[in-house]
Amino acid sequence: MLRLNTTNAFEFFKEEYVEEHANTAVGALIHILEEKPGFIRILGDRKLLESVRSHEEWLRCFDTMVVVGIGGSGLGNIAIRESLRPFNWNRLNRNMREGWLKLYVLDNVDPEGIAAVLDEIDFKSTLFNVISKSGGTTETIANYLVVRGMLETYGLDPRKHLIFTTDPEMGLLRSIAHSEGIRALEIPPDVGGRFSVLTAVGMLTALALGLNPEAFHEGGLSMLETCSFHDWKKNPAIQIALSHYLHYLEGRNISVMMAYSSRLLSLVDWYRQLWAESLGKRHARDGEEVRVGQTPVKALGVLDQHSQLQLYNEGPDDKVVTFLRLKRFSREIRIPHVHEEIESIDYLKSHKLSTLLNTELLGTLVSLVENHRPVLLLDFDELDERHLGMFFVLYELATALTGELLNINAYDQPGVERGKQVTKALMGKDRMEEERKRIKSKLEKYGLWEDTL
Repeated sequence: MLRLNTTNAFEFFKEEYVEEHANTAVGALIHILEEKPGFIRILGDRKLLESVRSHEEWLRCFDTMVVVGIGGSGLGNIAIRESLRPFNWNRLNRNMREGWLKLYVLDNVDPEGIAAVLDEIDFKSTLFNVISKSGGTTETIANYLVVRGMLETYGLDPRKHLIFTTDPEMGLLRSIAHSEGIRALEIPPDVGGRFSVLTAVGMLTALALGLNPEAFHEGGLSMLETCSFHDWKKNPAIQIALSHYLHYLEGRNISVMMAYSSRLLSLVDWYRQLWAESLGKRHARDGEEVRVGQTPVKALGVLDQHSQLQLYNEGPDDKVVTFLRLKRFSREIRIPHVHEEIESIDYLKSHKLSTLLNTELLGTLVSLVENHRPVLLLDFDELDERHLGMFFVLYELATALTGELLNINAYDQPGVERGKQVTKALMGKDRMEEERKRIKSKLEKYGLWEDTL
C-alpha cells in the first residue's frame, strides 16, 4: 500500500476553517472526476496497453533503448528506471540473457552529456524512442536529427531503429512516421506531457525494462478508487491538495519533497515538474492576474540533513515538507561488530543501514514538528509497478485538485512558450527575423549578444 500520514499539517488551523475548505475541495474533486481529464480516462485503457504490448517481440531484437525526450517525455521514464531497476542496470550482463534492455534518456542538449551516451551504445543493437507530444519540441528534434544522422552514417536503416511516440495525427514526427513508414505510438491529445507517464510515453520504457505496464495501471486504478472517497480524512489526494493550499494561503510558498531512499529521488524530479508547471500561473481562469504557485524543492535524506535542514528548521517559515519513506528495501546491509573497544559507536552495531536511514527520517520529522513546521509523510510498503502507478495518480490528482482550489488552469503552461519562441528566433527559424532583431537589441543592452548567435 501507499499510505499518507498528515502528521501536524492541519494542526495550524481551526477545525471549522479546515472543514470549510475541505467541503470546497470535495466539490472540486467531484468536478474533476466527472470531467474525467485524460490522465484519469486512460487508466486501464485496453487499447493503449495493447498498442504498447504489440511491440514487445520487436523490442527483444535490441539490447538498448534510448529515449529521446525532455520534460514530461523524459522525467517519467527516468523515474521508472531508477525506482524499479538497480542503479547499475545498464552494466548488468544478466539483462541480455533475460531479453531486458539497457535504458538511456537523452533529456538535454548538453553536447558532452549526449556524446557520452552515444559513445557508450552500439547503434546496431539500439532502438531510439523519440517522444514529443507536439512532434516539434526543439530539443527533442535536435537530438533526433543527431541520432538519425549517425544511423545513416553507420549505414543503418532508420526505420529499423526508430519509433516515435507523439500525437496520433498532428506534428512533424507524425508526418515523418506516415511518409517513411516509421513505427509510432500515440500520446492522447487530452493528456499533457507532464501527466503522460502512464500512457505509451512511460509504458514502452516499462516493457523494455522487463516490467509490467498493466500493473502500473492497476495501481493507478486502485489509487483512483481510494481518492474517490468524499470523506476528505480518508482521501489522500484531498489531504495533499488541501494542506498545501491552506499553508500557501499562510505564506508557505515552498513545497519540499524529501526522499529517504535514493530509488525514490527520481520521483521527486517528476513531481517538481508536475507541481511547478501545473500550478505556477499568472492568471486565474477568469483572466484576473493572480501570480500563484508553490516552488517545489528536491531533497534527499540523509544527505540534505547536512545541507538543508538547518534552513528548514530555523529559517523562514515558508515551507511544507513531505517525506517519502520506503518500508521494505530490496537489499540490506548490516553494520558489523568492529571497533569493539569504542563505546561511543556501540549503538550502531548490528543495525541495518535501512533502519538507520528511516530512524534518521523520524529524527528529522520530529525536529521539524518541534519547530512548528508543517510535515506530511508518504509511506511506500515496497517499490514496484503498482506502488509507482499509485504514486503517479495520487500526485496527478492532488495537482489537478490544487489547481481547482487556486482557480487556475492546471493543464497549460503559457509561461514556457516565450523562451521557446526566443530560442527559435535566435537559431534562425524562418519568418522570425524581425523578432530576432528585437531580441538582439535586448541582449546587447546587457552585453549578452554574441556574434555566433
